[in-house]
Amino acid sequence: MNKFQAFQKFAAAESAQIPVLGFVFNLFLAALLSFLLARVYVAYGTSLSNRRMFARNFVMITMTTLLVIAIVKSSLALSLGLVGALSIVRFRAAIKEPEELAYLFLAIAIGLGFGADQRVITVVAVFIIVCVLILRKQYHGIEGHQNIYLTVSSDSGKSITLKDIVEILGKSCKTVNMRRFDETKENMEAAFLVDCEDIDKLQTVKTELQGLDDSLRISFLSNKGDI
Repeated sequence: MNKFQAFQKFAAAESAQIPVLGFVFNLFLAALLSFLLARVYVAYGTSLSNRRMFARNFVMITMTTLLVIAIVKSSLALSLGLVGALSIVRFRAAIKEPEELAYLFLAIAIGLGFGADQRVITVVAVFIIVCVLILRKQYHGIEGHQNIYLTVSSDSGKSITLKDIVEILGKSCKTVNMRRFDETKENMEAAFLVDCEDIDKLQTVKTELQGLDDSLRISFLSNKGDI
């Protein structure tokens, strides 16, 4: 028997049976860890998008990854078939910020770990990573406490300087961090991360900004991810 025939015999061999109880236990642990990861992302993430909505995908992604790995690892033929399937199927997601991609990779890593029956190392690694994420949030500095994403834009052509906007924000907000500023002859748009104590401060900011130009467009977005 040559090497090619031996390989064919090995590939055609019956797949190893997956222990049902062990698989269900891994599935339960994966769902639990991915749920906790979602809660951590909502509470400690810094993404400006709706984090609660995005985090709902973590459990499904983790459990699906576990299922694929558990099935593929039991058969060489299935693993080769997966490579062929992934070469024609492309997964696309609207990733707006790098942090979202990092959490998706972590959710997939949890599924990979439990799919490979590496329970202890997966739990320990996730625990350490989550602790690092929480500590990073706690000691991230001023930006970590900013809770409002503010966008100011105008198409009226009036001369509104960046200094005018920052001075108004500085009077009512604890901290002001400019994220983007675009200006042309026809329009202007500025984006800030600010820390405002209450709704009255936001109302003051809105009123004073509109005093610069009554056609000014102002948008407030919570940075807590739970709108």
